[in-house]
Amino acid sequence: MKLVKIISWITLISFAVIQFFPVDYNQSKTIPQTDFMIVNKVPATVYKTLQVSCYDCHSNNTFYPWYNKLQPVAWYLEKHINDGKKDLNFSFWGDYSDRRKKSKINSIINQIESGEMPIYSYTVIHRNAIISKSDKEAVIKYMTSLKDSL
Repeated sequence: MKLVKIISWITLISFAVIQFFPVDYNQSKTIPQTDFMIVNKVPATVYKTLQVSCYDCHSNNTFYPWYNKLQPVAWYLEKHINDGKKDLNFSFWGDYSDRRKKSKINSIINQIESGEMPIYSYTVIHRNAIISKSDKEAVIKYMTSLKDSL
């Protein structure tokens, strides 16, 4: 019983200590002119879908839930967001070359069609980020037309 008490105290103290190691929040006060939504004429349904289902991990402006203030959750989210932005950052869309844009659009289409995006771990908590069949079709149709215009 004494061992359980010691382990419990160590765990509690460790949890308290790690709260003092903050993360860098992915939030910007301004939307750059290179943002996907500004560079392109995005239909309202596609705009909403991308904003709700993609922008938290693939832009420079994440809406953080309350639980992001707790470690180690904040570390997990920070890594996830940084990895997402490495693959695609909608905030810098206008800076991409046409070739890179086409590649990114192909990736977006493939990942939405296959159900890879948005990822399951995100949609478990953010139920509104699940993309309906009609919204998937709208995004894919828009992305295809955008790719063809490049």
